[in-house]
Amino acid sequence: MPTLSPWMKFLLRFVAVYNVLAGVTMLCFYHESYKAMGVAKPELNLPIQLVGVLVALFGVGYWMVARRPVDNRNLLLLGFWSKLLGSVLGIYYVAVGKLPPAFLGVLLFSDIAYLPPFYVILRRLSAMAAERDALLAALTSQWNDKSLGG
Repeated sequence: MPTLSPWMKFLLRFVAVYNVLAGVTMLCFYHESYKAMGVAKPELNLPIQLVGVLVALFGVGYWMVARRPVDNRNLLLLGFWSKLLGSVLGIYYVAVGKLPPAFLGVLLFSDIAYLPPFYVILRRLSAMAAERDALLAALTSQWNDKSLGG
């Protein structure tokens, strides 16, 4: 059965740690986050803090994928879609002038850069899952044949 390449495991662990740190930053240091982005701090901080919680949880999910890739592959799929849709939204808000152009750098390092490798890893995990399922089907068939007296 194929396994994840070392670079894939490294990337998943790196993104896991990065997301946990980014999530904690959004949760605890939102004042600094708004200031760094050049955006006025809203009266209610709950939305950015909730995003921080979700970003940190995605980090935990990426770590889980690195540990048990096939079993946790759907967490990576959710992360891929989150990074893709978040990037589209971020680019839109920069394009319409609601966020400063410097925010594109944040998007590039936090989301966009991971889309191609996540796609490659997802394809590998899909192949690994198909191979595992075929092996389980063959073993189940053998077991059924033996138990039925075949």
